[in-house]
Amino acid sequence: MKKKFVFATNNVHKLEEVTAILGDKIELLSMNDIHCHADIPETADTLEGNALLKAHYIYDNYGIDCFADDTGLEVEALGGAPGVCSARYAGDAHNSEANMRKLLQELEGKENRSAQFRTVFALILNGKEHLFEGIIKGTITKNRKGTSGFGYDPIFVPDGYRQTFAEMGNGLKNQISHRALATHKLCNFLLK
Repeated sequence: MKKKFVFATNNVHKLEEVTAILGDKIELLSMNDIHCHADIPETADTLEGNALLKAHYIYDNYGIDCFADDTGLEVEALGGAPGVCSARYAGDAHNSEANMRKLLQELEGKENRSAQFRTVFALILNGKEHLFEGIIKGTITKNRKGTSGFGYDPIFVPDGYRQTFAEMGNGLKNQISHRALATHKLCNFLLK
């Protein structure tokens, strides 16, 4: 029998990405599947903290093993910003266009465009916490390129590639991304 877990996210894109990576190895339930419609507050000042807040909310209120993630884009020239504030960088609206516009404005005239995407998954399994991290390094472009993906994908080129995440499409992105790396670590742990 397949193991069943809730992925504590309201982000449809993240759910699709992780489902594609996990395939049929694990039965993944969304928050919608368990009739949880809460917008779980992300009040921690670290990715690890926010992932744990979301996972504990589901586990504590629904009693189901679950995992949650938090992801941040960390830009070297900006001291690691936007980091934990990536989704709300330009305000509370979760507006990807506004976030990218603000980031590109802040990098105007800066030579160093090095950045990394970092994802942390927090798993609550039988009441115990486990953390899994995925990092991919790259650079921030000067202009948006590509239409697939979401968030900062149109302005991030991973090291070793010439295309942004948004240009390469979900197939390749789901093999090399920060979320893919963290998801594979999580999956390997769950299928031990």
